[in-house]
Amino acid sequence: MSFTWFSPKVEKRKSRIEGTGLVAIEAIAAGELIVVKGGHIFERAERDEIGKRLGPSEIQIDHHLFIGPSRAHERDAAMMYLNHSCDPNVGVRGQISFFAMRDIESGEELAFDYATGDNDDWVMNCQCGASDCRKRITGQDWRLPDLQRKYRGWFSDYLAREIGDD
Repeated sequence: MSFTWFSPKVEKRKSRIEGTGLVAIEAIAAGELIVVKGGHIFERAERDEIGKRLGPSEIQIDHHLFIGPSRAHERDAAMMYLNHSCDPNVGVRGQISFFAMRDIESGEELAFDYATGDNDDWVMNCQCGASDCRKRITGQDWRLPDLQRKYRGWFSDYLAREIGDD
């Protein structure tokens, strides 16, 4: 069983960024659909309880709604394996669909900027290796005016509404 859909042009591999990542196994054109996130829909309190058991495995789809696995045996089937990058090649459209932001060559790791999908209270140290790496990523980075300009058209729908970019 699989909750998340992947383009046949990608596969899971060891990531240069962290853990397991998603890598293009053939060229992907700008605008191509790469991943559609699946899982169960739950509110923040349930997400917090699930997170204690499964770790981070969901994505935010609205202010207090999330999608992801709810049981350990579902975790792998619901993961997207898209790591964070401050210089992403993948962006979100809608709430759960991830597209190529530019042409992607075979062998490239696929990653998106977590600032385009999260409005939450967390902080992580970035290891993406991009020349313009922010080093410290937060669930509030979507509020940064330079990122709002950089990713215009690539924010999840609920963040685009917050920004006034809908």
